Amino acid sequence: MGHPTPPAWYVISLRPQGAHDALRRAARRRGAGLLALSPWRIRRCDDGAARDALRAALACPIVVFTSPAAVAAAHALQALRDRDGQVWLAVGSGTAAALRRAGIGHVSFPARMDSEGLLSLPELASIRGTPLGFVTAPDGRNLLVPTLHSRGARVHLAEVYRREPVALDARAIEAFAALDAPACLLLSSGAALEQVLAQLPGSLAARFKALPVAAASQRLVDAAREAGFAHVVLAEGPRPAQLMKAACTIGCPGIR
Repeated sequence: MGHPTPPAWYVISLRPQGAHDALRRAARRRGAGLLALSPWRIRRCDDGAARDALRAALACPIVVFTSPAAVAAAHALQALRDRDGQVWLAVGSGTAAALRRAGIGHVSFPARMDSEGLLSLPELASIRGTPLGFVTAPDGRNLLVPTLHSRGARVHLAEVYRREPVALDARAIEAFAALDAPACLLLSSGAALEQVLAQLPGSLAARFKALPVAAASQRLVDAAREAGFAHVVLAEGPRPAQLMKAACTIGCPGIR
């Protein structure tokens, strides 16, 4: 039997450990391979304080989830049930789909699947004095909670998981160093990009910054450019198919 034909091009994923499968399937449909450079892993917050905070958040008339990982962690801690008149909001379609799979019948999400898009939803326009559950991970740069506070919401924060930094896998670094096919970076987290750049040796960091980038939001387009990436395109959103569609428009000039 002959060896399988290697992919004609590759995409680089910075998602957490164990969270690359959907991107890998989307890449395969486009004839691409996937190289995973995971700078962190997901840990569920499974303690009394996290359970109490989640219980309070889920009792609010408006409940906001910021990621599929937040849905998975919350659902593991407590069954998710929507009450009559309760509003459930998600930052994007992937998070909304995760909530529906967990048993929530109706979930709203913005067409622009980022913080700015979420804040533009009409359900968050007049919330002064309204209890609002916010289910997420710790993130010191999150703009959502301060904005919700400024609009007068009584935010009940439930941090149900955390991202733990990890060392990049040595074999993944070697695979990137040996890569001789065109490649594109799929960017859905600015923090992940910072973590990866901090860990790559100087010569490989320069090679990494020569990659074209498909970014999930305008904020991430700006972050990539500020980090030194020259060829960055904006995807329609953060879903794997959307990122892969943007990657295909780049032309993948390859790694020099």
